[in-house]
Amino acid sequence: MDWTPRAYDLADRVTRPDSPWRAPIAATPRHAFVPRWWRYTADGWALQDGPADEEAWAAAAYSDRTLVTQVGSLHADHATPADRPTGRPTSSSTLPGLVVQMLEYAAITDGDTVLDVGTGSGYGTAVLCSRLGSGRVTSIDIDTYLTKAAGERLTEAGHQPYLVTGDATGPLPGVVDRIVAMVSVRPVPASWLEALPTGGRLATTLTNTSMILTATKTDDGGAVGRIERDWAMFMTTRTGADYPARDQAALERARTADGEVVTPARYPVLDLLETWEVRSMLEMMAPDIEHHHEVDGDTRTAIMLHADGSWARAVQVAGGQPIVHQGGPRRLWDLLDEVRAYWLQHGQLPLHGALARVSPDGTIRLRRGQWSASIT
Repeated sequence: MDWTPRAYDLADRVTRPDSPWRAPIAATPRHAFVPRWWRYTADGWALQDGPADEEAWAAAAYSDRTLVTQVGSLHADHATPADRPTGRPTSSSTLPGLVVQMLEYAAITDGDTVLDVGTGSGYGTAVLCSRLGSGRVTSIDIDTYLTKAAGERLTEAGHQPYLVTGDATGPLPGVVDRIVAMVSVRPVPASWLEALPTGGRLATTLTNTSMILTATKTDDGGAVGRIERDWAMFMTTRTGADYPARDQAALERARTADGEVVTPARYPVLDLLETWEVRSMLEMMAPDIEHHHEVDGDTRTAIMLHADGSWARAVQVAGGQPIVHQGGPRRLWDLLDEVRAYWLQHGQLPLHGALARVSPDGTIRLRRGQWSASIT
């Protein structure tokens, strides 16, 4: 494949002309890190084999989009065309524009040492190596196959960073100037703060939110920073081969049961999988809500589930007033209404632009005007 012109074109689309990441993007053969991937279709996840269709491979690899490489525990490298995995994505090659965005938020300079959290396909690691040199880059992932395959592909591309297989929220090897995460966490792992010197910087997203946290290590062992006025969402860190299985029985109950409380909704049904800012604010109030959104003709249904047994279902037909069913110890839809009422009253939500103080144990305290919140 004549990939160089495509990589230059990609660099032109995802970086500014004066960006220090322009040359690394142009010099990195992304297709080599994603020879096979998964594409979501009407029939579920379908395997895409790059070498079998080189033009489609090049078009996908040098597009500014995420390519899912693993669903559940099944990596595309190990799949057959007949496979239709049904789990959640567990690894990917992040869209290059977002890779650049996070690297820029980490404020990496020439000569810095960097910990890349979430090796994935190895593409982002290669971009780091292209600018800094392999000796200044460490990358960590929980999945043995991911670090093995990425290591082989990085070597073929001329890079040999230090690759670690392990839990990125646990102890880390050595001290680095910058930590940049292509996965989300909540709270900030204490080990990250321990791995940074005073003045070192981290850039990450917070689990189940669109919030990008940047923070600089302070001499008390914590960090200060802010929630950037920007949006990004990543897979959350995991400790095993897959995320815990979803409770399908609980989902079916929420989809069909009569609620303990049944009321008309104050506002139209939202797709909280796409309404990132509202979902992020709700996450501050009730962490770890599972969201589902279903469309059947002119009927829209939103479902929320929580591990504590709380659930809500809102159904809206043809633009009419939705009806909400709620059950369990908390009224999840009422919390969502509080978020939407705040938005209407203030004209915005307070998350993006909030000041952040991170304690040495990783607890995040946010403040913007009269609003404050803690993330533990």
